This record gives sequence, C-alpha cells and structure tokens, in this order.
Amino acid sequence: MIERKHSNKVLSKIVTTESSAYLAGQVADDTTQDVAGQTKQVLAKIDALLAEAGTDKTKMLSVTIWLANIDDKGEMNSVWFEWVKPEDTPARACVEARLARPDILVEMKVEAAR
Repeated sequence: MIERKHSNKVLSKIVTTESSAYLAGQVADDTTQDVAGQTKQVLAKIDALLAEAGTDKTKMLSVTIWLANIDDKGEMNSVWFEWVKPEDTPARACVEARLARPDILVEMKVEAAR
C-alpha cells in the first residue's frame, strides 16, 4: 500500500510503502541563515518527517544533497557530521545546483527503510 502525506498539486512531503519512506526535498524555513543554520533546520525537518513516516535517521538508505555553492560543502558537512552517526551513514550524493530561490543554500532528499 502506498500512502501520501502533506500532498498538494506538486508533491507529497512523505510517500511511504510497507518497507520504505521517501521524503520530498527539504529546505530551511529561515533562509536568512548561513549554510550551517539552514542545514540544521533541514535536518530537524527530516527528523520530524521520518518520525511521522514511522522511521528515523538510523534507517536512511540514500540522501541527495544540493548546495547552491559546492564550496559550502565543508560547512554543511560540519553540521551533518554532528547529526548522523558514522555507523548509520546512508548512500549519499552532494552536488552543486541552482536551487528554487537564491536565498536557499541547501536542499536534501531522503529515502529510508521502515
């Protein structure tokens, strides 16, 4: 069974199956913050959405990270390293991309087991 939550005409924030959870790309609400501040917000949103989907960050399978400027990878990683445990790291891609608005510095999309 497929379940969709927080859906609109464009996307669902969460899509689940019996064994998996898929999160739409998450961005910070307060985009006046730097990359570290935005990353903290994004990771907090991911924690909340994963919990709502019946899973958590220890069950992440894959994460895609888009940065407006790849030179910010170290700053983003400093927050990431505090958040994810080394034994629970997912498959991950991190790339530079032009994001939806110039004030968005980081976006993350997660797939996790349930």
